[in-house]
Amino acid sequence: MTSLDIIQKPIKDELDQFEDYFKKTIQSDIPLLSLIINYILRKKGKQMRPMFVFLSAKMTGEFNDSTYMAASSIELLHTATLVHDDVVDESYERRGSFSINALWKNKLAVLVGDYILAKGMLLNIDNENYNFLKLISRSVKDMSEGEILQLRKSRKLDIDYDTYFEIIEKKTASLIATSMAMGAASVSDDELLVEKLFRIGIDAGIAFQIKDDIFDYQAKGLLGKPTGNDIKEKKITLPLLYVLSNSEEKEKRRILREVKRKNKNTSKVQELVNLVVERGGLEYATEQMNFYRDRAISEINNFPETDSRNAMIELINYVTTRKK
Repeated sequence: MTSLDIIQKPIKDELDQFEDYFKKTIQSDIPLLSLIINYILRKKGKQMRPMFVFLSAKMTGEFNDSTYMAASSIELLHTATLVHDDVVDESYERRGSFSINALWKNKLAVLVGDYILAKGMLLNIDNENYNFLKLISRSVKDMSEGEILQLRKSRKLDIDYDTYFEIIEKKTASLIATSMAMGAASVSDDELLVEKLFRIGIDAGIAFQIKDDIFDYQAKGLLGKPTGNDIKEKKITLPLLYVLSNSEEKEKRRILREVKRKNKNTSKVQELVNLVVERGGLEYATEQMNFYRDRAISEINNFPETDSRNAMIELINYVTTRKK
């Protein structure tokens, strides 16, 4: 039994039903839009965020129809952000296949993302889930702020630890946090409980993003070489930030100059990747990742022991041990 099998076991029936529920919420009568939506559905990921919703709900109350709506709202928001991110990042690949903007160009990709986001909002308005709307709106605001902050910092390359953690908390962790909060909100009116799950989700989400940052410096693919994509996109993530913070001023300026001017040069990117590995950037990032993971798990352990609570712990562990 794989880690995902263990995680999904307490919510397997709910996940099976969710797939059909989600397909209904996202569909359109417009033929071209329907074609694109079906393409997106064929390329779906692990549904990690709906798992956070379902497990949070089962940990804190009685699972109900609102929980499906919460999970659908989260997955709609996540899907919309992926479509928009590929446009912003000028990325033409998503999960090993062509991205929406690669196949249908930027204008249509932006409109498709807008449509999916609107479907999520309407789902909650139609069902008068206004508490969900508040949580989702906060997440959209945070993700937008995080993306804009990262874009600005990638131009000036003047990032420090506080700014880095602010970016990943807003850009990535907020959606996982909102998933956990909405799971609790679907079964409970206790606002303190909802906010507690949100804060736990922030820690889990930060661990998730640091794991992504580490991937970029690890060997992968047929050639066994790291991608160095973050360097190519002039993103100063935690492994490189550690090296910069522990370099003499002259060397720091040299590294930043390489990132700024030679970020498309494959050999220069590889040199920077090697430097990060040699100087302990991955070890430091791993320590930080484990700190946030352990803090999240410590808080989860305060909940009564159930299959759902144990699966949530497995899910948070999986965030830091996944292979991609």
